[in-house]
Amino acid sequence: MSADVWLPVPPEEIEGLPAGPRYLFWDGGEDGDQEFPGDPADCVLYVVPYMKRWTVKVRPLEHLTGVEVIQTLTAGVDDVTARLSAIRPGVRLCNARGVHEASTAELALALTLASLRGIPQFVRAQAEERWHSAFHPSLADKSVLIVGYGAIGAAIEDRLAPFELARVARVARSKRTTARGPVLPLTDLPSLLPDADVVILSTPLTDETRGLVDAEFLGRMKDGALLVNVARGPVVDTKALLAELDSGRLTAALDVTDPEPLPPGHPLWQAPGVLISPHVGGPSSAFLPRAKRLLVDQLTRFVNHEPLRNVILTTGS
Repeated sequence: MSADVWLPVPPEEIEGLPAGPRYLFWDGGEDGDQEFPGDPADCVLYVVPYMKRWTVKVRPLEHLTGVEVIQTLTAGVDDVTARLSAIRPGVRLCNARGVHEASTAELALALTLASLRGIPQFVRAQAEERWHSAFHPSLADKSVLIVGYGAIGAAIEDRLAPFELARVARVARSKRTTARGPVLPLTDLPSLLPDADVVILSTPLTDETRGLVDAEFLGRMKDGALLVNVARGPVVDTKALLAELDSGRLTAALDVTDPEPLPPGHPLWQAPGVLISPHVGGPSSAFLPRAKRLLVDQLTRFVNHEPLRNVILTTGS
């Protein structure tokens, strides 16, 4: 029996892969119907294709009867966990912590600055060859609340540090202390939201965070505050957000939406005070070098029977 590893990057393009497994390339193809590169029963480690439809990512799962590890190239794993019932017990699911922090944090900062400083209005005015000067808020002296203080949340704060903020508050599932200051639990959100000029969402999508940003959450945000979402679309109640945007009380910068992709004609497209990017926090020139380093490290650990990094869960436990 072969010990195959399915990679969504051609193995000859990844320097330093450890000897032992047979490396096979499979990324689902353009239409998601690419033939499997070998017998799925021989695959011991499946690396989930990046930036493919959900149906493509999970298509092999029910056939991977001998798989030991499923490695995503995303920080969030909700699209895979939804189909883990097809996987036998004892399989380790690992995410891509360390791959997307730089790129996603950059985008969070870019969306924040662009929204505050009116960049979308300038772009529209340029297209009309119209010189339109205006007064816009600065990020300096603002209070920022980061909801979801994992690796990406910390990377966001690293990039906010030079901007002369009044303060940064950090919230995560559980309370802890970091070098930059305390991280408060989600239960403290009601008292923190009224003081935040900018609320940045970088939390994973879980049962606890789905719909976290609902009408009550938004209602506690101060007038004129900016909501930035680089997490997952369903963390935010779209209907509740639209009500606040339409009233003009809040603004938003969204890299993710619910639904996603956002269909033509959806009211979010034309809502006042919203800037939308099409879920591009991860895909940048920073992605591939970091993804390759992760795969080499993880596969070296796997071949040498060493503890794997970024294990999110083990099926059946």
